[in-house]
Amino acid sequence: MPLSFIILAAGQGTRMGSERPKVLHPLAGAPLLVHTLKTAAAMAADKTVVVAGHGADLVRQTVAAHAPDTEVVVQARQLGTADAVKAARPALANGSAAGDSIVLYGDTPFIRPETLAKMQTERSNGAAVVVLGFRARDPGRYGRLILDQGGALQKIVEAKDATPQQLALDFCNSGVICAPTALLFELLQNVDNKNASGEYYLTDIVALARARNLACAAVACDESETQGINSRAELARAEAVFQDRARQSALANGVTLSAPETVFFAHDTVIGRDVEIGPNVVFGPGVTVESGVTLRPFCHLEGCHVSQGAIIGPFARLRPGAEIADNAHIGNFVEIKNALVGQAAKVNHLSYVGDATIGAGANIGAGTITCNYDGVMKHPTVIGAGAFIGSNTALVAPVSVGAGAMTGSGSVITRDVPDDALALSRVAQDNKEGFVARYMARLRTIRERRKNKS
Repeated sequence: MPLSFIILAAGQGTRMGSERPKVLHPLAGAPLLVHTLKTAAAMAADKTVVVAGHGADLVRQTVAAHAPDTEVVVQARQLGTADAVKAARPALANGSAAGDSIVLYGDTPFIRPETLAKMQTERSNGAAVVVLGFRARDPGRYGRLILDQGGALQKIVEAKDATPQQLALDFCNSGVICAPTALLFELLQNVDNKNASGEYYLTDIVALARARNLACAAVACDESETQGINSRAELARAEAVFQDRARQSALANGVTLSAPETVFFAHDTVIGRDVEIGPNVVFGPGVTVESGVTLRPFCHLEGCHVSQGAIIGPFARLRPGAEIADNAHIGNFVEIKNALVGQAAKVNHLSYVGDATIGAGANIGAGTITCNYDGVMKHPTVIGAGAFIGSNTALVAPVSVGAGAMTGSGSVITRDVPDDALALSRVAQDNKEGFVARYMARLRTIRERRKNKS
C-alpha cells in the first residue's frame, strides 16, 4: 500500500531564542528536520511533504540538500496542527492520494521506524485511525488518550480542555497519527476550533472517526522516542540522548571506546568492527571508518573516509574530502583536506596536506605544507609512491614530486621533481666566525651609554 508522510515544520520556536526556524537547529551534526526525513526514508515513503511556515526558504534549502524528492508547502498562518496538515493536501492529490499517510513532526527526531511499522500493523488489523502514545512520567501538559473499556481509542483530549479525571491519566498523545490519506483529509474538513486555545487540533479527527463508527487504536512506545524539542535546554538533553545511544550501539557492534562519555558521533557516522577510539574524539557529518582503525585521542573527523588498519592521531584533523588508505599513518597536529593519502603512507607530525595525492609508502616530514591556495583558486599537489618529503618543506602547488624522489629539509618546491631526484632550494649557509661575541659586546656598550645619559 502506498505510504505518504506529512512532516509538520512550521513552528518558529520562540523558546529557542533564535531567528533560525526551530527544526533547523542541529542535533548530532544535522538539523532536527533531517532526522525526521531520515525516518521517512527508512520507511520507503512513496511521498513526503514538509509543511513549513517561519523561515520557509531556509527549510526548503535544507530539504533540497538532504531529501530532494521531498515537497515543501507553506502554512500561511499557524492556526493549529489540523490546519498545518491541511496545507499538505494539494501535494497529496488534493487529499485523494491512495494509501496511508503518517503525520510526523520536524522537532521530534527520535521516532523509530519500528514504531511506525507497529502503527501500520494496527491499520492492517482494521483501525481507521492509529495514534502513537506513551506513558508519561510527568503527563501535565500532554493531551490524554482516552480508551474505552475494550482498549480501543475513544478520543484525545488536550490538557487545557481535560477534566480532572482525564488529567489523572498518564497515557499521553505524541501527535503522530496514521490514517488513510483520503479519510484523513475528509475528517479534517470537519475539525473546528471550539477549544480553549482557539486552534484547529489534528487530534479531533479521532472523535470524528468514532462518530462515524470507525475503529481507532493507540500504539504505545517509550517516552524517550516522543521527545520533542522546544528550547535550547531540551536540545542539549536530546544531544545527550543521541550520543548515549550512539555510544552504546558502537560498543555493541565491536568498537572499543576507552572513554565513551568523551566521544561524540554524528547522525550518519559509520564505524567498522575492531576500531579503537581514544578519549575526546569528535565525528562531524559524513565519516566512514573501516575495520581495524585506531583513532587516538583528541581527533576531529568530518566528511572523510578512513580505510582498514590506518592510525589517526593524536590531535589530528581530517576535513571533508580526506581519503586515508589502508595502513596509512596520520600523526599529531596534522590536518588533511580534500586529499588522498595512499596505502601505508605516513604524515606523522605538524603538517598540512590539502588538495593533494600522496602515493603509497610516501613519508611526509614534520612541518610539511602543501601551499594549495593562491588567493583565488585551489591547486593540486601530487607526491609519488615512496617519495620522501624532508621536514619543513613547502610544496607550492601546482607541483608534483616523482616516485622515489626526495626534497631537502627546509626547501620551497616550486617546480616538478622527477622520479628518484633530490630537490634542494636553500640559501647557502654562511658561518661568520666570532660575529656573535662582537655583536653582543656592541649592544652592551650601547645599553651602558643610554644608562649613563639617563
